[in-house]
Amino acid sequence: MAAGFRLEQKQSQSLVMTPQLAQSIKLLQLGSQELMEFVHSEIEKNPLLELEPDPEGPHADRRNSRSGPAEESGKEEPGDLVTHELGTDAGAREADIDASFENVYDAERTGAETAKPKDANDNLAPSGSAAREQHDLLEFASTVSEQPTLAQYLEAQIGLVFRQPENRQIAAYIAHGLDEDGYFREPVSEAAKAIGTNSENFLEVLTRFQALEPTGIGARSLSECLQLQLAEHDRLDPAMSILVNNLGLLAKHEYSKLSKLCGVTRNELSEMVQELRRLDPRPAAKYEAVIAEAVVADVIVTQKPDGDWAIELNPETLPKVLVDQEYYTELNRTIETAEGREFIGDCMTNANWLIKSLDQRARTILKVATEIIRQQDMFFASGIEHLKPMNLKAVAEAIQMHESTVSRVTANKYLRCEQGIFELKFFFSSSVSAASENGELSSESVKHRIKQLVDAEKPSKVLSDDQIVEQLQEAGIEIARRTVAKYREAMRIPSSVQRRRDKRQALI
Repeated sequence: MAAGFRLEQKQSQSLVMTPQLAQSIKLLQLGSQELMEFVHSEIEKNPLLELEPDPEGPHADRRNSRSGPAEESGKEEPGDLVTHELGTDAGAREADIDASFENVYDAERTGAETAKPKDANDNLAPSGSAAREQHDLLEFASTVSEQPTLAQYLEAQIGLVFRQPENRQIAAYIAHGLDEDGYFREPVSEAAKAIGTNSENFLEVLTRFQALEPTGIGARSLSECLQLQLAEHDRLDPAMSILVNNLGLLAKHEYSKLSKLCGVTRNELSEMVQELRRLDPRPAAKYEAVIAEAVVADVIVTQKPDGDWAIELNPETLPKVLVDQEYYTELNRTIETAEGREFIGDCMTNANWLIKSLDQRARTILKVATEIIRQQDMFFASGIEHLKPMNLKAVAEAIQMHESTVSRVTANKYLRCEQGIFELKFFFSSSVSAASENGELSSESVKHRIKQLVDAEKPSKVLSDDQIVEQLQEAGIEIARRTVAKYREAMRIPSSVQRRRDKRQALI
């Protein structure tokens, strides 16, 4: 057969990763804080986007002019559909998110709408000059009560202790090089080279710096920090010095070895350990305490009087984004260059896609959360002992989505219910064979039972992994010893030998 050339025309379909699609996928896996940061960055780049003003603020009336075609056309806003109640018809609550397009993403209406009663004392609030005076007083009070940072506290002492400018510079370098615990971890040779001095001079300044308050500041290790505090109390005798230099043996509860090394009895060693426990291993903690950020739930679950579950999105985690239609119209009327018109057109397109992506994200989160609650109904009613094994595939098939979409939705999202606050991924766990009605239990519920057994054990009768297996088997849970050990280590529960030592030491 002779080879030749010919012209063919073929038609096919393929998924193209457009910038808009990539943005929608990215928004799905962002947490509430990351989402807010992303929205603020988009608002800085796009002059047509803005956050909705406070409903009670001075610019609340501007919303009518920013609402776009959603309110003008009389269409139902997307937020009116994003509240689910289990037990309703599934088809009625599943709307096609691509069928309608809105320029307003109203997060207040995305969650469940609950009427907030007006406080009877609202009319007693100060206004005008009285309100400004009260605000100034509050600002002054917050300034007066502000606690100085560790760096400020140390700099005030450096000016009194160090007279030479070179030594002050070295001391300031040390003060700003401390870690969150108050330790100076940088090697002396490298620090001296960085500041332009020799190691001997730097070490001398560091030694004098360690005499500042709080005691133990500027230490290069935990042992040195404890030694500085013991020396201040005149308790750094040879036996205590040996104990501080062998903290590794103390962590392993090797009390016999420590007694021989220090040359003291077990009772004297116990008193020395108690004295160490009264010291502060983190001298900088009280000056620059790290404030733990509270987890904000994305989904809120409450039980209705009829026993069903009401599921809503938390409006605090949903940014209220508006498109400034008036400004867009004004720019189109005043801009004369083609480049300017193209820029404004791109801004409007990106703004519309952002609002649509936010709406789609909210709907998808609520849809996935509703299915999780439907499948884990017994957990919300009775607790973690009734948590069922569940995987991404089961949820994805039930709501007709891809597993990767469910995985993105459950990442960095939290749910609040009567049991507490849980990450959505918490409800996905493997199964463990059990002699129960459904023949399997969630691995999380098995971990909970292991923790209950360990917490209930007595110092004289600490359970080994084999004994935990026996008790679980008596409860109808078939589990191997290596699985118990794996779950125990995952929960950071020490071995039976270590637990026995800890509980005996607690009785001394």
